[in-house]
Amino acid sequence: MPEESAEVRSFWQELGLPGVVDVHTHFMPERVLDKVWAYFDSAGPLTGRPWPIAYREEEGQRLARLREFGVRAFTAMLYPHKPGMAAWLNSWAVDFAARTPDCLHTATFYPEPGVEAYVAEAITRGARVFKAHVQVGAYDPADRLLDGVWGLLAEAGLPVVTHCGSGPAPGKHTGPGPIAEVLARHPRLRLVVAHLGLPEYTDFLDLAERYQEVRLDTTMVFTPFTEETAPFPKTELPRLAALEQRILFGSDFPNIPYPYVEALRSLERLGLGEGWLRAVCHDNGARLFGLG
Repeated sequence: MPEESAEVRSFWQELGLPGVVDVHTHFMPERVLDKVWAYFDSAGPLTGRPWPIAYREEEGQRLARLREFGVRAFTAMLYPHKPGMAAWLNSWAVDFAARTPDCLHTATFYPEPGVEAYVAEAITRGARVFKAHVQVGAYDPADRLLDGVWGLLAEAGLPVVTHCGSGPAPGKHTGPGPIAEVLARHPRLRLVVAHLGLPEYTDFLDLAERYQEVRLDTTMVFTPFTEETAPFPKTELPRLAALEQRILFGSDFPNIPYPYVEALRSLERLGLGEGWLRAVCHDNGARLFGLG
């Protein structure tokens, strides 16, 4: 869609940026992604509403689309839902990162015997960001099996994009409590709270104010789709503005039910200013990942 690409590029060009840094995009083995899309198609219990995939394309087309948008760097957010899966996903991610230089090499983990060893291997092999999906994995992030993993990641200074909020449907271990226990043990952990912790926005803003290395990504928040069911409280906008240096743009591409540009325009409509938009849509991510 040339028109959409032009609109996305116009957005960041008008801000004087060299492009967009998107910390929350999904690339994974095709058979796994097919199952993820089938779940969205079924409006399963973790979504609970119709969720048409806007960018249901093959991998090469999706990569080309991000590049046409002017996304300088993006991630391959992949995640296991059962034991024995994470190490295999990490092996796939090594190859994907090698053939996709604009992808920030992404890895993942699951609470299981041997997890610390394969996370250490992923770090050695160049992982630059990790994904933890507490909702889909249905595990306690404070599980003692993961304590060494969080310690490794804190020591390495690697960001961990973590879906730990209770949206779009609560899980046994979602919400601020379990991940707050992790942060109490590992206060230097570079935790990136996915979706701004929706719907517990206030609680996760509290964590970001308490821990200097906690960041939040904007994935799907503020869009009309999300505002219908989990509106961001307008009274919290001053706190969002004050945390300008620790808010990161994320889109959830390709698994979004609206055009990519809508995520950017929704941030613009907040009225927090061009400086905030520049920081969120590019500069904070570029600084976190050491991009030139």
